[in-house]
Amino acid sequence: MPEVPPPAPTGDELLRVLSALGNPHRMRIVAALLESRNYVSALAREIGMSRPLLHMHLQRLEAAGLVVGTLELAEDGKAMKYFDVTPFFYELTPGVIARAAATLTEAEKTEAEKEEAK
Repeated sequence: MPEVPPPAPTGDELLRVLSALGNPHRMRIVAALLESRNYVSALAREIGMSRPLLHMHLQRLEAAGLVVGTLELAEDGKAMKYFDVTPFFYELTPGVIARAAATLTEAEKTEAEKEEAK
């Protein structure tokens, strides 16, 4: 049976994903999590980034649906948040972008225009 292609992303979804991946730190985080799931402190040490900055990047990736965090209890009873990469696949062609652009909401258009002005 042939594999069904994933549905085309909406404009809002595509902007969130591209914006999240448009930062080299976040690309490195996705690459590190692809190797193995990890918790914030260990991932911060592995990448060489402060925990608060890493947490901010992880929030952005999680909001875009690229990573997922789960709270787990360690043996000592301490709560630790582990992050995993969420399987994703985006095909980026002029046609996909045109279809996505037609579905942009006004809020996302405004955010995109703000980013463009920077």
